[in-house]
Parts: sequence; C-alpha cells; structure tokens
Amino acid sequence: MSDELKLLIGKNPKDYTPIAHNLINTPDVELFAELVDKDEFLFDFVKQNVADRLLKECNEHNYMNLLQFLKYYSPSYENFIISVFVKYANEDLTDILLDKLENGTTDEKIYCAKYFSYIKDPLALKVLKENAYSENPYLSNNCVLALKAFGDTESYKTALSKLKSNDEYEQLSGVKFLVSYGNKDAVPNIIQTMKKSPFADNIAIELPYLMPVSELMKQNKTDGLYVLNIIIEGLGEVSSLAQVFDFNLYENFETLINEPKTSQSAVVLLNAIDKFNTLTDNDEYLFDETKDTKREVNDIKNLLNSLNYNELQNLASNELKSDSLFVYTILELTDNADKVRELLNNSNNQTIILKSVEVLKRMNALTPVDKNCALRKISNKQIKEIILAV
Repeated sequence: MSDELKLLIGKNPKDYTPIAHNLINTPDVELFAELVDKDEFLFDFVKQNVADRLLKECNEHNYMNLLQFLKYYSPSYENFIISVFVKYANEDLTDILLDKLENGTTDEKIYCAKYFSYIKDPLALKVLKENAYSENPYLSNNCVLALKAFGDTESYKTALSKLKSNDEYEQLSGVKFLVSYGNKDAVPNIIQTMKKSPFADNIAIELPYLMPVSELMKQNKTDGLYVLNIIIEGLGEVSSLAQVFDFNLYENFETLINEPKTSQSAVVLLNAIDKFNTLTDNDEYLFDETKDTKREVNDIKNLLNSLNYNELQNLASNELKSDSLFVYTILELTDNADKVRELLNNSNNQTIILKSVEVLKRMNALTPVDKNCALRKISNKQIKEIILAV
C-alpha cells in the first residue's frame, strides 16, 4: 500500500485532506486505481470515510475529472461519483456518458448505467436493455434499476416471460432481472419456476433480496419454508457463508423454534442442523471467513443443537410422501425405514422410488421384496439398471 493511500484512509484531517484534494484535482488516476484494488481489504466504514472526503473536494470546476476514474469500478465509490455527475449534469456530460454506456469498458458501463437511473435520457434505453442480462452482476443490476426508473414495464414483462422458457439459463436470467427490478408481485411466479428448475438453489438465494424469508413465510408458509430449505442446502456451495446475514438465518431459525412445529418446519430444522454441523466440523468451509461470519455460523449451530433431534425426526417423517416439496430432503435425513418403505410402496414417481431404494440400502433395510416392488413400477431403463445393481 502506497504512503499516499495510507494517508488517505487515515484518521488525521491534516494528512488525508491534501491527498483527497490532489486525487480529485490532478486527477490522480493511479491512486484511485490503487484505492479500488484494495477494496476487499478495507472496512466498509473506512471506504465510506474516503468517499465522503473525495466528495467534499468535488465542485463545478473539477467534476469532469471524475470521468477518468470510470475505468476502475467499485460499488464503494459509485454513489459519490454518480451523485457528483447528477448534481452537475448537463447535455455535454450526458452525451459523454451515453457514449461510454454504449462503447466503453464494462466498468465504465456500470457507472454510466447508474447515472441514467437519475438522468432519464431516452437515448439510453436501448443500451440499458441490451446490458440488463449481462453476466456482470453490477452492470445487469444497474441497467435493471435504470429501466425501472424509466418506468419501462415492457422489460419487466419480458423477464416474467423468461420464467416460462424451456431453457433453464433463460429462466435464471429472468429471475435475476425480476429480483433487481424489485416488484414483489413476481414472487409467486419465481417460486413456481423454482419448484421445477434444476437451478432451484440458484433461484432460492436470489429471492431473499426481493422478499425476506420471514415475509415469504408469512405470505405462504409452505413456499417460504421450501425456499429456506433450498437456501440451507446450497449454503457454502452455491452461496457464501457470509450470506447468513443477508438471509437472516439466525432470526428465521429462532422463529421456527419458538412457534408450534409442523412436519415441514421439522424437515427444515433437521436440514439446518445437519448443514451447520457439517460447516463447523470441516475447516475448509470456515477457513477464509471473517470473524463475524465464523461467530454467526457457530451461534446458529448452537441454537439449532438445543433442539430435540428425535422429536424432529418423528415429526418430519410425515413428509415422506410423493407430493411433498420436502420429500427429497427428509429422505436424506430420515432413520425411519418403515416410512421409507411405505413411500416406496405408494409412490409412482420413478426418481422417488430409486431414492427410497438407495435409502433403504443405506439403512441395511432393503429386502428382495422392496427391490421387486420398485422394479415392477420402473419403466426407465437406466433407473432399472441402477436398482438391479443396488
């Protein structure tokens, strides 16, 4: 870290003020690039302090200097840069940013998309729509927010239609657009798509940014629990452990613990116990996490381990039925061979039949009668071969 950057992020006004002044007025692009490069190593409050210091140095005479910083994107300094541009917005500046939105680097486009969520130049609409499905999450999010600011309902309807696509990637792109757009009316459609999608875990971790899990559960208890259950399954794999805060997992589990339990909530809690024991028993999951994340994960584990596991097992076994959204989860966790056998005998779902056979085998409870029962109902050649080999 350069001496200039150390002074800029320091506490002494006599040190950071001249550095901030020089960065804006020169402009010192190299120092700004270094600042952005150190993003992940600085605390949020430090970055906010720096943004405030730089903002104070901006005025009607030097605001155009900020254009040279646009090649280095950081969400930490986006608001200060765009607020300055919006304050001094004029036709010349808007034309420059419009050109960068269309022809600039990805980092430049991210900043410019944010600008056009405040300065609604209709010439930006076409490019915003083109970049609303960018693989860069910052660019796609800023474009969607700008489209929403324009009141562009056509794009919203297009995203809704993507949920009905036969292409799972198209569905997922539609979900991400809708979450960024922020219209909660889309939640039921997204959940219905999620129930049929092989990317259910990817969709589940998006939903809380549109509607908190607690609100999902109030709106529809079963669907809310289903979303929470899928979030748990993907934690540490599809989502980062730091997102336990975003998902308010401690509070949501505490709510489930304190209210009357159902077979569905019992499955979710069993799944959570299993997941958080795995996360804390394996160093590879927590090794690179912050102290706050490690503490939260362990607090959640301790909260969950206060539960009576056997009581949860007995209650959760009632979800061993073909039409349950939780059947695959409880099949992984149950120790009730009789209930699994009952599911095998009653189900005509070939995937559930196969899974039931595998679970009974794991329990050392699979009998020739069970295998014959399964084979009689299986038409899929590959599944039949797997069962024969079990």
